[in-house]
Amino acid sequence: MSIFYDQPYNRRDITFKMIKEVMDKLKLEKPLLAPANVWNAYTSIEEVKSDCPKDELTALVSLIRKVCGIDEELKPFDKTIDENFKRWIFAQNAGQHNRFSTEQMEWLRMIKDHIVSSYHIELDDLDYNPFDSKGGRGKMYQLFGNEMDSIINELNEALAA
Repeated sequence: MSIFYDQPYNRRDITFKMIKEVMDKLKLEKPLLAPANVWNAYTSIEEVKSDCPKDELTALVSLIRKVCGIDEELKPFDKTIDENFKRWIFAQNAGQHNRFSTEQMEWLRMIKDHIVSSYHIELDDLDYNPFDSKGGRGKMYQLFGNEMDSIINELNEALAA
């Protein structure tokens, strides 16, 4: 996993399917290494400020990030994404007060939430829930125009960093 995370972002593409395959293999071959068990082991040897995430896949990503040295402390991946999202929005607004409209911010938050649960977002994801009920890919293009692709790419990179 360290080799994967050491790759430049554009040469790696983590997917929900990949994380799920690792989880299934752990459960099948090494059930004692289930993320909740490993998380609890960490809490006994060092201070962990957060409870184990309810979602085992999120816990697995959090543990991988800790072991690979990406995160100094063990914390749920969703909190990492929230912090990275706040930093990204702050950087976007620097020099351009309120760069995004209220409706654009709603879309950016939906994208963030999708990345929390799926670890990545593709243009095709905009054709599914919750995006399709808000107008899908066409609505996002209407809101962001030619910046749509670059915003998706930036969010994929910035939020999972």
